[in-house]
Amino acid sequence: MIEFRLDRHTGVPAYRQIMDQVRHAIHLGILRPGDQLPTVREVVRQITINPNTVHRAYRELELQGLTEGRTGSGTFIRQSLSEVSKQQPKLLSQLELWIKRARDAGLEIEAIEALIAEAMQSMKEEE
Repeated sequence: MIEFRLDRHTGVPAYRQIMDQVRHAIHLGILRPGDQLPTVREVVRQITINPNTVHRAYRELELQGLTEGRTGSGTFIRQSLSEVSKQQPKLLSQLELWIKRARDAGLEIEAIEALIAEAMQSMKEEE
């Protein structure tokens, strides 16, 4: 079972951190279809958070089609991200080529990391 952790200093909303941790666990295969997420009560006890925040995270995950709530039973993983996983080698290769081009253009590793972080932040804000 997944154990959630909150970093209250990142500025990332708590519900978003919960969602990101579930998505990450699905990507890594830690959570698979049919696995049950901790109940809201368990999460509240685990990380001392408002139950509405956990409900929001679980609701958003359900809207994304990753989980499903079953009345009286809890929240379960609905689908894996295996299709994304199948794409990872190709995407990694493309990313490595982009990084090589950035290095050839004179960018240092720190500048490349900053560009990637900025792009990731922009994408998160669009979601």
